[in-house]
Amino acid sequence: MEKIDSVTLSVINNALINACREMGTAMMRTSYSPIFNEGLDFSCVIFNPDGEMTGQAEFCPAMLGSAQYTVKWTIEELGLDAFKPGDVVIHNDPYRGQSHMPEHMVLKPVFFEDKLCCFVGNVAHICEIGGMAPGSFAAEATEVYQEGLRLPPVKIMSQGEYVQDVWRIILTNHRTPKSSWGDLHAMIGSLNIAETRMLELLERYGPEVFESAGTQLLDYSERWMRTEIKDIPNGVYHFKDCMEDDGVTDKPVWMRLKLVVKDDEIIADWRESDPQALGPVNATFAVTAAATYSAVLHVTNKDIPVNSGCFRPIRVITKAGTVVNVRHPGPSVGGNTETHPHLQNVVVAALSQAVPERAAASEAGTACNFLFGGVHPETGEYYTNYHFDGGGWGATVDHDGNSVMCPVNGNCRNTPAEVLETKYPFLTVEYSMRTDSGGAGKYRGGLGGRRVLRVVGPEITVSALMDRTKTNPWGLFGGEQGDSGGILVKKKGETDFRTFSEVYGTVCPSKFTCIALKEGDEVMILSPGGGGYGSPAERSLEAVAEDVRQGLVSVQSAEKIYGYKDC
Repeated sequence: MEKIDSVTLSVINNALINACREMGTAMMRTSYSPIFNEGLDFSCVIFNPDGEMTGQAEFCPAMLGSAQYTVKWTIEELGLDAFKPGDVVIHNDPYRGQSHMPEHMVLKPVFFEDKLCCFVGNVAHICEIGGMAPGSFAAEATEVYQEGLRLPPVKIMSQGEYVQDVWRIILTNHRTPKSSWGDLHAMIGSLNIAETRMLELLERYGPEVFESAGTQLLDYSERWMRTEIKDIPNGVYHFKDCMEDDGVTDKPVWMRLKLVVKDDEIIADWRESDPQALGPVNATFAVTAAATYSAVLHVTNKDIPVNSGCFRPIRVITKAGTVVNVRHPGPSVGGNTETHPHLQNVVVAALSQAVPERAAASEAGTACNFLFGGVHPETGEYYTNYHFDGGGWGATVDHDGNSVMCPVNGNCRNTPAEVLETKYPFLTVEYSMRTDSGGAGKYRGGLGGRRVLRVVGPEITVSALMDRTKTNPWGLFGGEQGDSGGILVKKKGETDFRTFSEVYGTVCPSKFTCIALKEGDEVMILSPGGGGYGSPAERSLEAVAEDVRQGLVSVQSAEKIYGYKDC
């Protein structure tokens, strides 16, 4: 295989990245749903014919680690010979390499001179795919069939033509087919842009150089990652965390990690984790692998090209039928948004024992998933929405945590109040940061948020799936834990917010399905704060005073925790 010079290799690498960025921009500008054009809950990727990721953009890291499993499964199941120019394959099956069913992979082969040279693809969250709850996040699901329409790898476009039967099946099973139609076309349209960019590269350099460059980029990332791992002290490191409940039973579900660093390799052994849960907090193997990969990337050099090569030195071991490797027909819709950040935080916490200067305290660890649907009072059309809220990130050795940010596995954006009010019958009563919610420390954890929504339509059906309402994000090295979160309801005419368990008798206070709210009812979403890093006694008085001035820390907490009285 031809050796590519470093300049050409860099040009091709950046061309791959920019093609993925262009895909993402196209999806933002042409999609129908806020989860695309505001939340950016998608990733854009390029793969070689073997299913290895050679290019990606800076969107959702949770999808990047799992996408390679989705694509490899697709190739193995369909066979390379099944792909023709103009084909587009869709796939969302969590038992075939996907993360959870709302995430849909669309994949298009790129041919040059009758040769399959690469695949362009994206993974995105379709916010309504059927199932037992509007928004397709059923916190009380006990099997995958309650979570929506499951698609094995199947062609949605064949040689440039619509596969009408597949489209009819998909749109018939979605509550909001118009939005799904628009979002799927945004995804497919972005593939056409990426295909054009790949053909330009192939025309310029030829297929041999293009293929060789991809191979060398994978090998380069692998070498760099192995060099980084060599700087981590050899050892065996343990850590564990739990999902506080599973939506069906009010019992914690534990994830236990034994992490082995040996020379230039990392082995993440999750086999001692609990059996898979009855409710939908189970992770697929792809989710557990992606969380492990992402955590290692967080403690290594940020300039390593993120492709399948940098994952080669990281081995992930699980046991089928556990919460970290769900077995059919176990539900898993919450595994990607809730369990994934827990897993990632566990890996970082384990590595903090070896490289404390590179680690962060626990972040909020929940996407605060809030789903709703109903008939819009102005249009008369049925609507659904999948909404998430950010919490506090954990502090590091030299920085406070970011406030009101989506979990680190998502890299998504919060939906502005104006967008919610424009599209849906909710009024935003309050959207603010929660004073004192960040864990105290030499460096303070980021603050969680408070969002209060009032129903202004006749009726809305709501569901929720969030964690860290009974447990707290941990601090590191003397840093204190962040505040827990919650989701509360206040009925019209009442004065106090209460948990949904208190009002409606749900088994779990923050995981429930299909509660009907009436006009005037209010929902309060409280996202957790991040953990602190280092002893609060070491925080500078200037930093405490600035926190008080900005309302991030109360006068009372400044005095009690930090001993600062001149406030």
